[in-house]
Amino acid sequence: MQKNQSNYLTYGSMMIALFAILLAISIYIPIISVITVFIVPLPIAWYSAKFDRRQAILVTVLSIVISYLIGGIIGLLAGLIAAPIGLIIGHSIQQQKSKLHILMSTGIFLLIMAALQYIVSILVLNMNVIENLLEGLEISYKQAGSIMSSVGQLPEDYDERVSQALLLFRSTLPSYFIGAMFITALVYVVINFSVLKKLKLEVPKFSKFMDFRLPKVVLWYYLIVSIFTLFVTFEVGTFGYLLFVNALLILRVLLFLQGISLIHYYFYVQGWPKWSAIFATILAIPLFTFTIILGVLDLGFNLRAFLKDRYKK
Repeated sequence: MQKNQSNYLTYGSMMIALFAILLAISIYIPIISVITVFIVPLPIAWYSAKFDRRQAILVTVLSIVISYLIGGIIGLLAGLIAAPIGLIIGHSIQQQKSKLHILMSTGIFLLIMAALQYIVSILVLNMNVIENLLEGLEISYKQAGSIMSSVGQLPEDYDERVSQALLLFRSTLPSYFIGAMFITALVYVVINFSVLKKLKLEVPKFSKFMDFRLPKVVLWYYLIVSIFTLFVTFEVGTFGYLLFVNALLILRVLLFLQGISLIHYYFYVQGWPKWSAIFATILAIPLFTFTIILGVLDLGFNLRAFLKDRYKK
């Protein structure tokens, strides 16, 4: 494709129109919006991968303007997320960035946009989504307690358990929020990469999951946080408490993934079928703590080197 002025205008107009159609479908046809919402960035991603950054930014800005004309405030909010995601994905492909780099960039962008929308909803709309969610959960627990009480099945410490569960959920909500944004980013990347590949674009690939390796510094972070929490007690609800609870949860999840990666590597060097590794992954979920220990051992003592020397032919 010759990237001349004619192509720039022609394909730019086509991609803006396609973006507008996909966005309109996502807003006004809820039944299929579950699928289309993830491919709205596709036209911008394709265009950004084909043309220069300046041209791609212009098309992205025009797409955001069109979003407002199509769906008002809702359309603008959707466009402010979908169009830049397309720009990030497409420009990163053009710059030959790794798939992990694209995933991280998309995830960080979603985090920033979600945080900004949350702040705006509080300051402008006077609506706190998180507090509403927590109030809804509390009401649900009370209703469940009333039902159990009416049939004589209410535990004596039910209120205390509910209070502790809600407090834990409130404290770890930032970790769940971060995880949700990166999972959403992964869905965006996987779906758009699949379609872009069909459109004859060269897209990067993730390395095999069994080759997943965290930096060793993660292990040191985990040890420092774990030891620190043994000797220092924070008052529940304080900033220090929230910081260490969420840091510990995120680090444990990362080491859990490291442990599963080790399991996959072990099955690979043993020559066992892929379905057995998938089955072992499912079993690793209830064995969360044990899998974390595997991750710690692998990161600290490089168990893969031992397995490779012993089993790899």
